[in-house]
Amino acid sequence: MPLTHTRLLVVNFAECYQFYRDVLQLRPHWGDEAGGYASFTQGQDDKVALAIFERQSMSAVLGTDALPLDPPGQDRSMLIFEVGDVDAEVDRIRQMGVEIEKEPANFPDWGYRGAFVRDPDGTLIELSGAIAEELWSDGLREANEKYKD
Repeated sequence: MPLTHTRLLVVNFAECYQFYRDVLQLRPHWGDEAGGYASFTQGQDDKVALAIFERQSMSAVLGTDALPLDPPGQDRSMLIFEVGDVDAEVDRIRQMGVEIEKEPANFPDWGYRGAFVRDPDGTLIELSGAIAEELWSDGLREANEKYKD
């Protein structure tokens, strides 16, 4: 059973549409900021990578529209985008007025440099790029050896 793409259920549809199109530079595939559903592609193919759908519309389909749209709690999901230069990407999107949740930092236990932002609906987004293996933690090196093909 192939996974086709991820769909985020959002409250602030137009703002999220603009964020994924303008800030993260995904290419609109279907829909626009005035609708309640849109999908986006990246790269050269037309394969949908991400879609957004009004949370209110989905709750009506499921019959859960009497429940709160935003229950309190910790993040439950995150989108991860690979970028060539984390610091340059953070500078670019900061100039667009996007608030940085966590400034770029090396994560030696995970083998990458990353920064975190949120879309207008609050979805956590990681911008990441690999760091040299000599910067990895010993634990990551050991795990990497264990799980190599």
